[in-house]
Amino acid sequence: MVEALAVASGKGGTGKTTATLGLGMALADEYDVTVIDADTGMANVLFHTGLSDIGTTLHEVLAGEAPVAAATYDRFGMQVVPCGTSLAGFRESDPARLRAVVADLAADTDVILLDAPAALGSRQGVLPVVLADRVVVVLQPTIPSLSDGLKAQEYAHTYDTAVAGLLFNRVTDDANIEVVSERAERYFEGETLAAVPEREVVRAARRAGEPLLAHAPESEPAVAYRTAAAALGVRERDSGAVADRFRSAVVPDQPAPVFQ
Repeated sequence: MVEALAVASGKGGTGKTTATLGLGMALADEYDVTVIDADTGMANVLFHTGLSDIGTTLHEVLAGEAPVAAATYDRFGMQVVPCGTSLAGFRESDPARLRAVVADLAADTDVILLDAPAALGSRQGVLPVVLADRVVVVLQPTIPSLSDGLKAQEYAHTYDTAVAGLLFNRVTDDANIEVVSERAERYFEGETLAAVPEREVVRAARRAGEPLLAHAPESEPAVAYRTAAAALGVRERDSGAVADRFRSAVVPDQPAPVFQ
């Protein structure tokens, strides 16, 4: 079995990479999980997983200079494919090769999590949504964040990708999460998976180069990510059929427009 989930937000600053790794580590208690940093222009996964000094990343794979196995690392109970941060690496990479990367990885994992770029209005940005079976939309509990998240849902609809649910992240103690969540569920598909509180321990984990669930497994945010992972309900897919679908996925030259 294998299911590909894109973690998207429609804007930066929502804590999307922290959420991707939080979901990944929680799901890894039950499944073989592979995390791919598909944000080829603003990569963050390598900093969150202690891989900032590695030599081979997704950039080299997408440039045709290395096989995906050379950029796949065992970290914190998961397989992690980090992306590099250099502008030269971004220029040399061909986003269309991500299809083959995901197809190759599909044979040996149960769950693929694609950390999608914040800006979805480009070929590189929208491709993780095109490849995914479902999208987890990461939001902050504010009306502007809901608007940005709706763009992620619209892109998902455009490319026949389902919405797995909403994850409210960086929720401050004074946020009226119940009211915002109720409003969100009027416009979004899927349930609210969890509300993750804003806590200093999240920043401490980032500074330590560790996913939150490794750094502070019993913290409030870690518990919330486990709640969200349990609510996802990973679906079984035939890995061969999924791999074929990835390889034949149509890569848009220009993403379809969504509302502004």
